[in-house]
Amino acid sequence: MFKKMKNTDTAFNHIRGFSLVFMAGCITICSVVAIKCYQMVANMQQHIYILANGKALEAVSAERKDNIPVEAKDHIRMFHYFFFTLDPDEKVIQANITKALYMADNSAEKVYRNLKEQGYYSDLISGNISQQVSIDSIEVNMNQYPYPFHCYAQEKMIRSTSIVTRSLITEGFLRNVSRSDNNPHGFLVERWNIIANKDMKTENR
Repeated sequence: MFKKMKNTDTAFNHIRGFSLVFMAGCITICSVVAIKCYQMVANMQQHIYILANGKALEAVSAERKDNIPVEAKDHIRMFHYFFFTLDPDEKVIQANITKALYMADNSAEKVYRNLKEQGYYSDLISGNISQQVSIDSIEVNMNQYPYPFHCYAQEKMIRSTSIVTRSLITEGFLRNVSRSDNNPHGFLVERWNIIANKDMKTENR
C-alpha cells in the first residue's frame, strides 16, 4: 500500500517536473518568436518601395543626423541651380528665382534685386541668352553651427554666336528650419555672398 502511494507520488513529481520544464520551454520559445517578429516588423518598417518606370526600387529610411552632410550639400546645389539656371523667358526666370528665394534668407533677395536693377535679367531676355550652372564642389563645415559653406561652380552664358564660361565662387551659412514643399531639405541659406564671378574662356559656336 505504502509502496504504491510512494510510486504514485514519484510519478506525480515526475509529471509535475516535466510539466514545469515543458511550460518553461513554451514560454521561452514564445518569447523568442515574439522578439524575432518584433525585430522583423521594425526592420520592414525601415524599408519602403518606390515605383519608378514600372520597377519597384527599395529605399531604406534613416535618421536625419546620418544624412545631414548629404542633404546640406544638395540644398546648396539646388539653391544655386535655381538661382543661376536661367533662360530668356521672364516666366522661367521668375519661377526659378522664386524657388531659390524659398531656400535662402534676404541676402539672396538683395543679390537678386541688385541684378534686376542693373538690367541683368532684361539683358538675358533681349539678348536671347541662356545661363547654366554646374557645381564643381561644395565644402560644408558640419562642426560649426550655423554650418558655413563655400560653393565652387562654373556658369555658362550661351549666346547665339558664343559660349562664355565663368568661374563662380560663393559663401554662406546654413541653419535648420522646418521642412516644407518649397524647402524639402529643411535648411536655409544665410548671409549668402558671391565672392567671385569672372570670365574664364569664350568659345565661338
